[in-house]
Amino acid sequence: YGIPQFRLPKEIVAAEIDNLKAMGVKIVTDAVIGKAITIDELLDDEKFEAVFIGSGAGLPQFLHIPGENLLGVYSANELLTRVNLMKAYRDDYDTPIKRFNRVAVVGAGNVAMDASRVAKRLGAEHVYITYRRGRDELPARKEEVEHAEAEGIEFNLLNNPVAIIGDENGHVKGIELVKQELGEPDEKGRRRPVPVEGSNWVLDVDTVIIAIGTSPNPLIRPTTKGLTVTTQRRTAAAPRGRPPRA
Repeated sequence: YGIPQFRLPKEIVAAEIDNLKAMGVKIVTDAVIGKAITIDELLDDEKFEAVFIGSGAGLPQFLHIPGENLLGVYSANELLTRVNLMKAYRDDYDTPIKRFNRVAVVGAGNVAMDASRVAKRLGAEHVYITYRRGRDELPARKEEVEHAEAEGIEFNLLNNPVAIIGDENGHVKGIELVKQELGEPDEKGRRRPVPVEGSNWVLDVDTVIIAIGTSPNPLIRPTTKGLTVTTQRRTAAAPRGRPPRA
């Protein structure tokens, strides 16, 4: 529901869903697992033999820098969901997206590319991908980067945000960045960004979209005893005392 139409057409999604239904799959909507019903209730009360947890990673991560609560700051999740699912690009929508002109998208993964291209389609004159590493370290797929460039997205690399700046009314008016140099590789083999002392500068923008990653929503974990998770809060093992859960 967050992937834009230009990257995953809804017609393809509908066809896949229809195929599943034709195979006998029953789809239950408006059922928040972990709240409306728990994993244990599915197994014990509803008598399912196995549960596959594929809830996705819908909880956005933030920068934890000054100014993140200013008007005009969005998580990529919020922007993409409101535009793609809820049609907030329409002026007659109850809570439309604010029209913007200069946008900084913090992050450089596939979601950042989606957010930047959506911002461009909403009328932004300048959209900047802001990332603390260089082009060789971009996590987005190569074709996603090429598509963004072809649509006029500007890449502001080797810059790390340290603050979002607001005006007297609490609206975004800029983002403070520090230039970076690439040092030694980190534990994942990517060269670690190192700030250049005294290189702070301000990029003039009226909107900031944060696309630095997501984690699973924590609803299932606290309501399922014994469920082991990784440091990324993903399911790692079955609860103790039960057969392995698929």
